[in-house]
Amino acid sequence: MEKKITIMIPVYNEQESLKILYDRLKNILKQIDYNYEILFINDGSNDNSIDIIKSLRKEDSGVSYVNLSRNYGKEVAMAAGFDYAKGDALIIMDADLQDPPELIPEMIKYWEEGYDDVYAKRRSRKGESWLKKKTSLWYYRVLKTVSKTPIQEDTGDFRLVSRRAVEALKRYKEVHRYTKGYFSLIGFKKKEVLFDRDPRIAGKTKWNYFKLIDLAIEGITSFTAFPLKISTYIGFTVAFFSFVYLLWVILKTLMFGESVAGYPSLISVILFMGGIQLICIGIIGEYLSRVFSETKNRPLYFIDDYNGEKWNG
Repeated sequence: MEKKITIMIPVYNEQESLKILYDRLKNILKQIDYNYEILFINDGSNDNSIDIIKSLRKEDSGVSYVNLSRNYGKEVAMAAGFDYAKGDALIIMDADLQDPPELIPEMIKYWEEGYDDVYAKRRSRKGESWLKKKTSLWYYRVLKTVSKTPIQEDTGDFRLVSRRAVEALKRYKEVHRYTKGYFSLIGFKKKEVLFDRDPRIAGKTKWNYFKLIDLAIEGITSFTAFPLKISTYIGFTVAFFSFVYLLWVILKTLMFGESVAGYPSLISVILFMGGIQLICIGIIGEYLSRVFSETKNRPLYFIDDYNGEKWNG
């Protein structure tokens, strides 16, 4: 067939798994009657990942790569993949083989039936701790509750998106990115595919809890102003009770008088009010820092080379 499928894989220090991934992909691609492009996005790896990718391209003209000028993070790497993907449909998957390539034919089948976003939902998550599973579950529940945009629960970036969906995704140029949310924002016809997520085939995860918390903050601040509303509600609530307490102090003083005692309660109130104010200022600061970053309008990324061709501006 004339149609082309692009399989886009962000890569950061994945030298142990790249050849295994390529072999499994080739076995799957033999089963489907499509032209293909395996597009690796090297996100500033400091191991031998880019050398392995270049050797794969020498063996297979269907392999392409974008070599970013430094490590920008997975979200920006995926944005680069959207810009350089040439296929009529784009499949996004990780290099660690936790996303099974064997699901690709089923995804393509639903795409041919007219679905623009065929997303893989995790039925189980092997190799992950109880804490990570629970925090992920709680996070998605909170995000779904506070966001006006429907968010797909327990799904990652492993999915197939049509060409028109890719073109829609390319229009999001935010510096602070949360691609999982963009898939929901663009709409279009969606289809869920269930799968059991495997443990990493090799290497170690690049996502520690600090990075996951940062991604969670990005998700919440990108898709809802609810934290700002919470700070407003807290402010009004605290102000109301403070006013009630003020009236009580005045009335008690008028009726019974007041001794010098009261230092502990005074300090408690001051610390409580100060804590609430710092929390609210912190929430406002998170949003303000994002506005500051976006107004700079800086380029999202730079590439070192694309399939061996050096970037010259």
